[in-house]
This record gives sequence, C-alpha cells and structure tokens, in this order.
Amino acid sequence: IGAGGTDASATSDPISEVRREIERWRGHFADLDAMAETLADELRLGAGDLYGAIAERLRVKHQLTIRVLPVDVMPDMLRRTDLHARQLQFSETLDPASRTFAVAFQLAQIEARGEIDGLAKGAGFTDRASERLYRRHLASYFAAAVMMPYARFLRACEATGYDIELLQPRFGAGFEQVAHRLTTLQRVGARGLPFFMVRIDRAGQASKRFSGASGSPLAEAEGRCPLWRLHAAFDRPGTLAVQMVELEDATRWLTIARTVTPQGRRYGAVPAEFAVGLGVSAALGGAMAVARGLDLKGEATPIGLGCRACGRGNCPQRSLPPAGRALVLNERERGVSAFTFGGD
Repeated sequence: IGAGGTDASATSDPISEVRREIERWRGHFADLDAMAETLADELRLGAGDLYGAIAERLRVKHQLTIRVLPVDVMPDMLRRTDLHARQLQFSETLDPASRTFAVAFQLAQIEARGEIDGLAKGAGFTDRASERLYRRHLASYFAAAVMMPYARFLRACEATGYDIELLQPRFGAGFEQVAHRLTTLQRVGARGLPFFMVRIDRAGQASKRFSGASGSPLAEAEGRCPLWRLHAAFDRPGTLAVQMVELEDATRWLTIARTVTPQGRRYGAVPAEFAVGLGVSAALGGAMAVARGLDLKGEATPIGLGCRACGRGNCPQRSLPPAGRALVLNERERGVSAFTFGGD
C-alpha cells in the first residue's frame, strides 16, 4: 500500500522496474544458472527425455502429476496448477518445447524457491506487482537454463556459429527461447557473444527488451526505425532476415529477425504474431554462421532509434522531426523527407 492508502502496484511501472533490475545483472544470474545446470545433469542421467524426467521428478518428489486437457476445457488458459488435485494442467495446444518449459518452470518455483526468494528480496522493490513479475522472470530463467544448460549450450553455440535453427532441435527449444537464452551467456570465464533481443508486434510495440551485456541502444530505445528489417519480418513469416545496420554514432550491429507465433491458438481465434530481433556488435559477428559471406565492414543500412531521437536528414521514411530541432519551412521546395530541420 502506497501513500494515502493507494496500492503502489496501480501507480508504479512494474515492467520498467523489473527491466532495470534484470539489466543491472546484465541478464545473467550466475547462481540460478549453476543450480539449473546441476539439476539438468542429474535429470539427464535419469532419462534421455527431459520433459519425461522433469514430469517424473514432479510426480515422485513433489506429488504433482501432469494432465493435458482439451482446449474446450481450457479455452483461455495455457497452463495452470491445481494444488487441490495436485495437478499441473496443460492445454493440448502447447507444443513440446512449451510443455518442457512449463514443467521446468514449475520445478523452478519449488526447487529454486530459496534462490529466487533471495534475489527478489535483494532487488528491494516497493510494490508487490514488481516483485511477483521479477519472480516470474527468475523462474523462467531457471527453466530455460534447465533446458539449455550453460556449458553444453555455450559449446553448441560456438560449434554451430550460434545457429539458432540448429540449436532449436538440439535442445528441444523454440526460436524465442533460444534467442532469449543467447542474451544471458555471461558466466565469468566462459562468456558467449553479448547479444541483445527485442520482441515487437505489428504496431512496433515492444513486449520484450533485453540488452544483456551488448550495450546496444537498440534494445533500450523507446522508438524504433522502420528501416530495420525487424519490422519487415512480418512480410515473410518464419523466414530469417539478416541485416547489417549502423546507428548515428557509427556503431554497427549484425542483426537477425524472425516471426514467432504464440502457442494456444485455435481455429477462428484472433491470430497473434510477434517478431523477434537479435543482434550483436558487427565487430564480433564473424563468429556467427549467418555472417558467412557477409562483409561485416562493408555497407550497412543507416537506421535510427525512432524518428524523434534520430537526426538523419533526407530520410524518406521519416514520420516526425527530431526532438529539439527547429523545422525549416520552405513552400517552394519539397525534399525526399517530409521534414527539413536545422542543427542543434
């Protein structure tokens, strides 16, 4: 409860608060990762099928069974935990990768609870919504780390050139799951490439943003540039779009983008689709399979961080003038850009 009896959760911005805390850790939670890796090795010894091994552990150790229900029974839910029946219930629409993630997420809430509690309390959030959202992120982090154990995953990344389409079947994970995991590989003494990740909808609204150790403003910026192929990914669903981009400060980034479709859709339902963008500094991009045949020092698409933050002139795609720049108006001329502006 905040001042004046107001619920702090209703007046704060939990998503931004949690993002700041995640970025404070550069997206990597070493103790959670180590715990998940130890558990993954233990599960791997017991069975080759990770989903089956986790389900069996939940049944034997925690008296939780798995039940897959028809979409008619769970029309608006993908999963739920029925503690009275001691059941973890899934919608039949979940694919194998999502089911594995869901059982690993449930296991995280039980077996990694102490570590998650410590991290959540250490964050010092002032409202319950932020703390719960952060706990959910940490449980998801643990689940992904069980599916893609750090050392094995990093070795596979380096061996395949961070080829997401190879890493997916190797670890039984989805494109977005692998992309997010790539942003977390910052273990001391065993670091992966420092990726950033963004997920947007067709309106350009970002629902996920992770800078990790990349230092890239492309994940942090509130605005985005339509010249970045992340937005064009919707035109070719399921196809990987590779692009070299250059920002106004001359930093260059090798980026890839692809659409993803959330699980749980049934015929006749409103379709949902997102585009996931992943990027790394062009100076490090040579380690990636998608860079083969690319001149990483060659031509790159000049982009900005949204029109209001971009000072590039003569951009035919410009929708707004940059903030803080005076408009130059001349009725006798019209350039390729809708706006002409002066200096600072």
